Amino acid sequence: MTILVTGGTGRLGRHIVERLLLTGQTVRALTRDAGVARLPTGVEVVEGDLEQPSSLAAALDGVGAVHLLGTTGADHAPLRTGGEILTMAAEAGVRRITVLSPADGQELDGAVRGSGLEWTFLWPVDLMANALGWAETIRTEGRVREPYGDRRTASVHEVDVADVVSAILTDGGHAGHCYVLTGPQALSPADKTAALAAATGREIHFTHLTDGQARELWRAQGWPEEGIDFMLRMWATVPTTVADVTSSVERVTGRPPRSFAQWATAHAETFQSRGSE
Repeated sequence: MTILVTGGTGRLGRHIVERLLLTGQTVRALTRDAGVARLPTGVEVVEGDLEQPSSLAAALDGVGAVHLLGTTGADHAPLRTGGEILTMAAEAGVRRITVLSPADGQELDGAVRGSGLEWTFLWPVDLMANALGWAETIRTEGRVREPYGDRRTASVHEVDVADVVSAILTDGGHAGHCYVLTGPQALSPADKTAALAAATGREIHFTHLTDGQARELWRAQGWPEEGIDFMLRMWATVPTTVADVTSSVERVTGRPPRSFAQWATAHAETFQSRGSE
């Protein structure tokens, strides 16, 4: 069976592609630009755009299962062409699909549920890999600066998400389910900073920013005003449920999820100071 991974060149998509390859699957990755894909040998890379379903005919040809992104573009706008894509998938013979979406009752939700495919919604509340955004300031200043520093999220290891996708698409058995994917514990940015300090063996300090301080810092880093507004609004309104730990990873894979401490140890070199490189 050929499995199509949309967003196959993204931070999460690359892990999904790799995990599927490890299980011996035939993998096809969808990207807008095959020339910059840089995926492992053995992956078939095809060009296409989820916002233009007519470009997906070749990508879907001969595919038995699909991992579908629920958002498109750099602004992560909700996928508006899901109905057309799902119709094309069903006509092409696709049987099973995982959808990276919170199943929130919006347009894509209804299209998936009415598609006739074996569907499973997957929603990671936050990826541990997002901490890579701190790498530069940790390397150069030994510091993390964030607003809303007391917010706690049950971040999930990106490889755990990839393992869940791989297990569902290859083995089935989870049709009609909506899984929120988390790690084993909820941590604040300060907690994660401490874990990175332990993993790297160096002092890393956490600074709690006010909204005004965050706005000033991000402006200096070249962020657009709309991006700053979006981030501050998002963090101010994050529901407390993002701290709720679920058993979804273990339910699908049969093993507990990886911890942030494990993630930090695996990525410690990325956060080392310039002088230690």
